[in-house]
This record gives sequence, structure tokens and C-alpha cells, in this order.
Amino acid sequence: MKYSMMTYTLMRQPGFTPADCVRVAAELKMEGIDWVTTYGEDPALLRKMSEDAGLTIAAYTFFINPKEGEDVAGLAEKGMDTACALGAPVVMIPTPALGSSREESFKLWCERLAIAAPMAEKRNLKFSVENFPGPQSPFVIADDFLRAKELIPNLKLTFDNGNASTGEDQIESLKKCINDVVHVHFKDWNRSETYVEGMRQMLDGAYYSAALIGEGVVDSRATLKVLEEAGYDGFINIEYENNKYRADEGVKKVLEYLRG
Repeated sequence: MKYSMMTYTLMRQPGFTPADCVRVAAELKMEGIDWVTTYGEDPALLRKMSEDAGLTIAAYTFFINPKEGEDVAGLAEKGMDTACALGAPVVMIPTPALGSSREESFKLWCERLAIAAPMAEKRNLKFSVENFPGPQSPFVIADDFLRAKELIPNLKLTFDNGNASTGEDQIESLKKCINDVVHVHFKDWNRSETYVEGMRQMLDGAYYSAALIGEGVVDSRATLKVLEEAGYDGFINIEYENNKYRADEGVKKVLEYLRG
């Protein structure tokens, strides 16, 4: 399997820079890098840094959540152009809850995605959303994605095994969507049936907090097996949202666990 640096994993902790993301990925012999925004840097520079380090640009992740004076079309156009400048074959749009219910969030996000989808198609980009956690998130389980795909035919999935597991069995979820999976995120959780301080409730009614891959309840090795059996040849992001470890140390531990 090909593992990619998810820049968010490092950049969410203080002290890391885009150059650190490239350096750590190269030192850990990762094959790719997913730029989660450009952090104000020139995408051409990020592309050169990545390629000089022997890293393939696996994906570009950006947001289409307009602020005052912005619009979805403008943000989507800019994001697609940035993906092309980076040389990313896949784009991914995070989809947090927008409305007062899951159904309203689903409707509002499908409207946004329908604006962005033709822009990706025009540029030959694989256009994806991920399983996004939360009780009002529009895309958690496989049926959410498949329902959206009926409305937006070129929509693809960045499968997030941790996020999918907050709504249903992540292996069954993956199998239902495997033909549309163009990128993958691995993450892990601590889980409790009752409220524990610092945890948040998810779609399945249980409570979760971030864990390092291999230390929580998500069986990422089982995910690997399904991906291998399906002939998946894309990249897998290593995602970590806790601060128990320095992010670079955490990614190293995860790679040792998965490669072992």
C-alpha cells in the first residue's frame, strides 16, 4: 500500500511548517502527500518541494465554505485551479453540517457540490467527498454517499475508515462503495457508550475522541485487507487529531504498525 502524508496531521500542531510535512514524509519513506489547503504558499512551490523529495501529490483538500464577499463557485474554481497547479489527480471537499438537521445538510451540500462538480470534470480531476463525522453530518455512511452520487454522477469517495465507523460497520461501508473510492483516510478513535469529558457524540449515539491509529477501536488492518482484495492502488492518508504524541512521532508509530 502507498501511504501519504496528510499535511493537516502535522499542521494542526504548533511549530510545524509545510517544509516539515515534506521532510517528515520523505524521512518516513512515504510515497505521497495530500495538501490540505496551501497554507498561503504558492502551489507551484509546494509541488516542486514535494516532487524534489520524491513524493507524489496524492490529493488536494480544500473548503467551499464561503465567508462574506465570497461564493461557492468562486471558491470551487480557485480550488480546482490550485489542484491543477499542484498536479493533484484527486480533490476532496470536507462537508461539515450546514443545516439544522442531517437532511437539510445533505440538501445544502448537494447544491454546493453540484456547482463544483462540472469544474472538476472539465479539468479531469477526480471529485470526492469523505465520510465526515457528526450526528448532523450529511455524509457518514455508505448510503449517504450513494444517494448523493445519484444526483452528482461524477462524485467519488475519499473513504475514511474512522469516520465511517461512527455510523456503521466500516468494512461493510467500504465494500458498498469500493468502486467509487479514489482516496483513503485512516484514523482511529477511543469510544464510549456513555458520555466522557472530552468526547463527542456521533451518528451511532456513542461518544468518541481521537486516538492514534492502532491504539483505538478501528481495525485498520482489516481495512487494508479489503483494499488489497479489491485491487485498490491509490494512497492512504495517515490522519491523527490527538496531542498525546507529537504529530511526526505519531505518524512514525502508525507506519510501523501498518507496515508490520
